[in-house]
Amino acid sequence: MALAPVPARRTVLAAWLIVAGMIGWWAAFSLTMERFHLLMDPNATAACDFSVLVQCTANLESAQGSVFGFPNPILGLAGWVAPIVVGVAILAGARFARWFWGLFWAGLLFAFVFVCWLIAQSIFVLGTLCPWCMVTWAVTIPTFYAVTIHLLRDGIVPVGERARRVASTAMPWVPLMAFLSYVVIAVLAEVRLDVFSSLL
Repeated sequence: MALAPVPARRTVLAAWLIVAGMIGWWAAFSLTMERFHLLMDPNATAACDFSVLVQCTANLESAQGSVFGFPNPILGLAGWVAPIVVGVAILAGARFARWFWGLFWAGLLFAFVFVCWLIAQSIFVLGTLCPWCMVTWAVTIPTFYAVTIHLLRDGIVPVGERARRVASTAMPWVPLMAFLSYVVIAVLAEVRLDVFSSLL
């Protein structure tokens, strides 16, 4: 028996989860390889070190780079597999229980809060911008927004019909929400680190 087609709006979400997961995983993998490179040769510099301001080494070797006792990119290597699997499963017609979505959202909430903390640490404490870290920020933020709105829109979180309609209307605005978040980060970085002058 043929499976019913996945609604278009879920197809877009699924595609984004797959793409974001692949980008996030590649960023984590690249950072992990850079960390191995630095461990093997303490005098080496990471390939993503472009200047004193834009570099990976300072972030990787800082206390903030190993918050849980191991390099942060290892979290990404494990964590970004989940969006890929969920996205593929949605395209295959899978339907998940509320508890599953709850766990998935909790993982994304952790990632979002952790990324916000790392952004603050990079800008206000370390004074550097890690290229691969920024790639991770760029996909974590819209992924969290999209999944949160999806849970409200589809009634996975038990909310009223009005809230579901608002969430459904808000979903197409996720790219703009993410862009505005990037603008806030860019402004904070410019005010604190004077990024523009360093590029001249």
